[in-house]
Amino acid sequence: MNGPRRRPGAAGIAAAVATGRVGASAVVEEALAGIRRRDGALNAFSAVWEEWARERAADVDAAVARGAQLPLAGVPIGVKHAERTASFQARRLVEAGAVPVGATAVPGPGTEWKTWGATDRGTTANPRRPGRSPGGSSAGSGAAVAAGLVPLATASDGAGSIRIPAAWCGVVGYKPTTGLIPARDAAGLTVGGPIAGRVADAVLYLRAVLGDPPFGGRRCAVPRRGTGPLRVAWSSTLGFNRVHPGVAETAARALGEWERSGAITVQGAGPGFDDPGERWRALRGSAARRPSRNGVAADGGNAVRLAELFAECDLLATPTTPNPPHGPRGPGKEMSVGLTWLFNLTGHPAVSVPAGFCDDGGPVGLQLVADLHGDEALLGAAADYETCVSG
Repeated sequence: MNGPRRRPGAAGIAAAVATGRVGASAVVEEALAGIRRRDGALNAFSAVWEEWARERAADVDAAVARGAQLPLAGVPIGVKHAERTASFQARRLVEAGAVPVGATAVPGPGTEWKTWGATDRGTTANPRRPGRSPGGSSAGSGAAVAAGLVPLATASDGAGSIRIPAAWCGVVGYKPTTGLIPARDAAGLTVGGPIAGRVADAVLYLRAVLGDPPFGGRRCAVPRRGTGPLRVAWSSTLGFNRVHPGVAETAARALGEWERSGAITVQGAGPGFDDPGERWRALRGSAARRPSRNGVAADGGNAVRLAELFAECDLLATPTTPNPPHGPRGPGKEMSVGLTWLFNLTGHPAVSVPAGFCDDGGPVGLQLVADLHGDEALLGAAADYETCVSG
């Protein structure tokens, strides 16, 4: 599955700025020019901070000239409108040298499906499938990265809001293990994470936010079981979803291509899991009365099944969403979060990587899930998938 050639990623930009091949100011000016030129039709940004971004880029150039080591030197990023630059992840990215150029669009008040971004100029478009939703709620982040306006954007995920827009915009979206990054809600379900054009930039994000391996002392790597190919359990439905045939076929085909490389072996995921919807809603509804510090204990039965699965396998793979990108009337009875919100309850890390396109042209994501605190191994596997399948 070969996608369109993308602009330089965050890692390449940071290396060029750090070595003096290009200045942060020049990189940021190019990004701002691209936003002025293209975002009028896309509406990925709800606000653009041109003057602040220029000041920040000049500060980065001065710091590099003094010899500062900045892993994200001069990388222009979008930050999700709901958090701006006040969140833990945004602050850490700025400290690492990133330059926020604007706030990315999120759903407006009363948006039923939470999968459209809203700006004062109109709704956010999907760069890969015009007329369809870019996913949400991190709609603008997904659209901005997919369009090449920025190589990296912050997002947050309480039921799939990183992974869904990544899937529908054909980019990478990573939800960390619950607890690695401070939760964004009282229920402990919503965690910050990146939407990126490639897996290497998601790894760079994690190291910038948490520190170099072992990630500031946090346990993020689960040892592989054995030395052979990774063992991947595949489930198209998790036992409780009705999945669009084209979505399931596209994701399974991408997984099969990865298997043919010899890097993995694929097996069935067993009898499946219980629908987490009722428990997710109950936890979110009770958070104001009894805040939760960690969503892991919220779905004990499914957590036990996942522990049993990961005792035998390295990864679980599913389509990222049950349905392809929907139009302005919403997805109907099919919940876009049907394959993602289970892992907000159990706390497991998950990443969506591009799997291809449905017959109608809608992008499809493949979701990979690892054991708790297996973030480093998960992203390593996703990078291997990207090399073998995406080229």
